[in-house]
Amino acid sequence: MAVKATTRRPSFGNLRSHSVRATRHKQKLNLQVVRLEDGSKVRLTTREMRTLRKAEKKIAA
Repeated sequence: MAVKATTRRPSFGNLRSHSVRATRHKQKLNLQVVRLEDGSKVRLTTREMRTLRKAEKKIAA
């Protein structure tokens, strides 16, 4: 089982058109399972994966 390694929460907002009556909705995170170099599985958001990938490129360059 993958460990959830993020502290981010879903964002909430209102669904409404022209009427003022609003319905609350939840925008969930895009969580992906990633296998690390040591073999462990971690659940990260795609934004965090992108940030880590960019940091690795910066170190290698």
